[in-house]
Amino acid sequence: MKMIYDYARHRAGIYPDKVAVSLQNEHLTYWKLETQSNQLAELLLQNGLKPGDRVALLLGKAPRTIIAMHGISKAGGVYVPLDIQNPAERLDKMVRKADPRFLFVDAASERLLYALKRPAQQTNIPFIWWDIDHPEEYVQDPVFRFDDIHNEPDFPHAVVRDPNSPAYILFTSGSAGKPKGVVTTHQNVTSFIDWAKHYFEMNEDDRVSCHSPLHFDLSTFDIYGAFSVGARVFPVPPEMSAQPMELVHFIHENRLTQWCSIPSVLSYLAHFDAVPDRGFPFLKRILCSGEVFPVQSLRYWMKKITNAQFTNLYGPTEATIASSYHTVFQVPAADDDVPIGRACSGEKLWVLNDRMEQVPIGEIGDLYISGLGLSPGYWQDEGNTKQAFIMWDSGEGSRIRLYKTGDRAVLGKDLNFYFHGRADHQIKSRGYRIELGEIEQALKELHLLADWAVVPVQKDQFEGVLIGCAYVPGKTNISPASLKSRLEAKIPAYMIPQFWQTYAILPRNSNGKIDRKFISDQFSEKNMSLKINHPDPVSH
Repeated sequence: MKMIYDYARHRAGIYPDKVAVSLQNEHLTYWKLETQSNQLAELLLQNGLKPGDRVALLLGKAPRTIIAMHGISKAGGVYVPLDIQNPAERLDKMVRKADPRFLFVDAASERLLYALKRPAQQTNIPFIWWDIDHPEEYVQDPVFRFDDIHNEPDFPHAVVRDPNSPAYILFTSGSAGKPKGVVTTHQNVTSFIDWAKHYFEMNEDDRVSCHSPLHFDLSTFDIYGAFSVGARVFPVPPEMSAQPMELVHFIHENRLTQWCSIPSVLSYLAHFDAVPDRGFPFLKRILCSGEVFPVQSLRYWMKKITNAQFTNLYGPTEATIASSYHTVFQVPAADDDVPIGRACSGEKLWVLNDRMEQVPIGEIGDLYISGLGLSPGYWQDEGNTKQAFIMWDSGEGSRIRLYKTGDRAVLGKDLNFYFHGRADHQIKSRGYRIELGEIEQALKELHLLADWAVVPVQKDQFEGVLIGCAYVPGKTNISPASLKSRLEAKIPAYMIPQFWQTYAILPRNSNGKIDRKFISDQFSEKNMSLKINHPDPVSH
């Protein structure tokens, strides 16, 4: 009956003074993490938190946030990390969906609390001020403050001891303009962690990066994977992602032994040739997940860093962190296709046709996942849960619960799985899973266009998949810059199209539907002059 907070609790009992988290000059020991999360759990229980209550985290990436995650779990709650870079309108949808008992707020997000408390937005959710600094005058009457925990007893709370209970909820893009909350249980997390720590031979001397934001499930592996062996975690400040040499310096200065991120980050550094030859002597392993890793970027890194193991991980949020892995032992040829590999322990990948039959080796089909990592489903969303998670008759007398990834794949003769694109209206860009329909819904709500289509744009550059918008202006002509500006109030920066093109009539296929492939190909093949400057593709 292992819970996610047991990792740090166990290590605190073995070597309490060992540092668990380091962020610049702030260092959190295992003992301090254990004690302060116990004290937080006590305060949450005193203030009415019940088992299964959701608690939203509007917090920056800081050691105190990791204390909050542990304290909420110990009190029986379900934490919901939210992206504080989102516009208030989109955050409000997530907050309303999660229906949290409390909001945790700090100096990095107090402007959002103010926005969410406007009459038109979410109201009356008690908030907790989780910062050392005092809030601004307009942020008043928190339930309690970070400093208040020091007055509470250090009791090892464990209100819920059920591994199948929810640990956290992560929101992903939704096609109808409504983000979906993926429920993840304690067992979903621990089953992957317990496999990964052995496969990667992690130990207490490791120094592990945490580059991904806390609302992105790669960070779950960074944090709990490190704690499972007593290693130290180094959260990467978000602003560093736009500064290649700062990232290089961060890896070198902190003597990191493990780096885990989306491939866009490594491609970004490769684009600027920022990696010094043999520049990271301590780095033992480099892990990538979240999108396709371009072969040219992988070749660059493997030639530069010869002492590290490179592993490609694959897996959607609904299957918890990763479901398959492939370690690359030799520099691939320029035209090689890097596989997503084989299933992690406790997982299984299936390639099926339209009749839900397994396809032969070498044939492309729809990719499904089964196993211990599968989420129970989407929070308060029975319709989408039934669509994505299905019961399947394997033909061998057993019924198996599958998750339909929406990806296309093939099982090769080498028994590795290979990714072959998407089968739906969803893309992966900069590590984020984006429903293009959510962008189209945001455009619809502007009431400015007569017709529009949002499509993926393939460019042979480090950004990977980009986004293009073809549109027919409404009664008033409007520029791409104006559309972009208005969208910023509705969707996060990483979802705003980089390429724009006006049409008198959108191209249609023989069925009368918008010809999205034709539009996408036009964007991809042309050097579009209407590209809008955009924040760095890996700045999340």
